[in-house]
Amino acid sequence: MIMYAEVQCWLYESHSLKQKRSVVKRITAKLRQELNVAVTELDYQDLWQRTKFGIVTVSTDKTHAEQVLQAALKLIDTFIEIERTITETERR
Repeated sequence: MIMYAEVQCWLYESHSLKQKRSVVKRITAKLRQELNVAVTELDYQDLWQRTKFGIVTVSTDKTHAEQVLQAALKLIDTFIEIERTITETERR
């Protein structure tokens, strides 16, 4: 089972690409470290108040894959610098 999510976010307090990259790096590192998911910034690399993450997990169990993806979304929500706006999920 492969679970995939595209997560769009706003960074309201970011005033430069340097600040944005700092936040994005912390989020992606924490997701990789704590949940062992593949994550990357998919879009809006040149906009300093917007980002889009791609998150993927692979599991033999559908329930486990869904739990990992939900945990990833909850982890993103713990960062006060960022607001998750649009989330699209897909499974294969």
